[in-house]
Amino acid sequence: MIVEPKVKGFICTTAHPAGCEESVRRQIAYCKEKGVVEGPKKVLVIGASTGYGLGSRIAVAYGYGADTIGVSFEKEARGKRTATAGWYNTLAFEKFAKEDGRYAKSFNGDGFSKEMKDQVIETIKKDWGEVEMVIYSMAAPRRTLADGTVVSSVLKTVGTELTNKSIDLRTNEVTEVTVPTATDEEIQNTIKVMGGEDWEDWIRALADAGVLAENSTTIAYSYIGPEVTHAIYKDGSIGQAKKHLYDTSVKLTREYGERGLRAYISVNKALVTQSSSAIPIVPLYISLLYRVMKKEGLHEGCIEQMYRLYADKYIREETDDGGMFRLDDWELRDSVQDKVKEAWDKITTENLEEYCDIDGYWDDFYKMFGFHYDNIDYGADVEL
Repeated sequence: MIVEPKVKGFICTTAHPAGCEESVRRQIAYCKEKGVVEGPKKVLVIGASTGYGLGSRIAVAYGYGADTIGVSFEKEARGKRTATAGWYNTLAFEKFAKEDGRYAKSFNGDGFSKEMKDQVIETIKKDWGEVEMVIYSMAAPRRTLADGTVVSSVLKTVGTELTNKSIDLRTNEVTEVTVPTATDEEIQNTIKVMGGEDWEDWIRALADAGVLAENSTTIAYSYIGPEVTHAIYKDGSIGQAKKHLYDTSVKLTREYGERGLRAYISVNKALVTQSSSAIPIVPLYISLLYRVMKKEGLHEGCIEQMYRLYADKYIREETDDGGMFRLDDWELRDSVQDKVKEAWDKITTENLEEYCDIDGYWDDFYKMFGFHYDNIDYGADVEL
């Protein structure tokens, strides 16, 4: 059938299989052009189908020449309903990896579950023996705990509510939004979903099964951002989860230090992802940031960030005082943030195009779902 984008709020309910394949092809081409460096050769990516997780899988496969196992939770096509973008991305990655003679296996299901961990461990035992690097890039809205309880994360402030500028993505209008405060229970649930508990469960399961290699590495992703987003992100409910994630990295390095495990956090740049599109205030900030960083020649997408992380910062072990990789280093430059802050103070619906890269924001948004690629015929029938 002919597939067109159908947008509801911050999500697109359709995905284009040929467009998603083109997205993966371009990311692989970027890494091939950059070249291969020495790095881990057996890599597990948890949350591997979109955004930073997909970029990570491509970066290690084509930046290190690594074999990869990916875990994600996506939906296949049903009737006239397309599969999710992550489903098509994973199929495309496996196709290209096979053509290039690379090992790539993918598991689709609940990455939080013991059943998924057991399946992956059995495959590692059978195919690899050991895993050398574990990348944790889960971005789920909810989690089913071992006892069957379902907990959900929230995007709220902590302590006091916040009123600030935002953008209505449906109308491109600058509005005011009030973000309510999270309850203690909501904060704890957000930590359970987005914190380090499941990351630790994965590492423990791999270690207990004897498939975590000596001197291995594990990396999880976080975001800090500028002061204007701190109340909703760094200091908000999701920020509490990210603090737990950091504490988990310290705990993992300490507990598994005898076998040489190093656990890191990579603080990445603000980008249009399925997660960031849902956060109040952040999409407006991103559209302002894009305009400034593109003018400064500093803009990067997911694949550029992940290649720079794994082929540069990780190899050189370049971390900040807290032991974190800082891929937000260009975003948080004073020269960038001063311009963003000036634009934030002046931005209105009427001068949106003067200060925002709104076209760039929407272009990235649609490309997440396989649309807006100039070499794809979107009027042609495609197999779902």
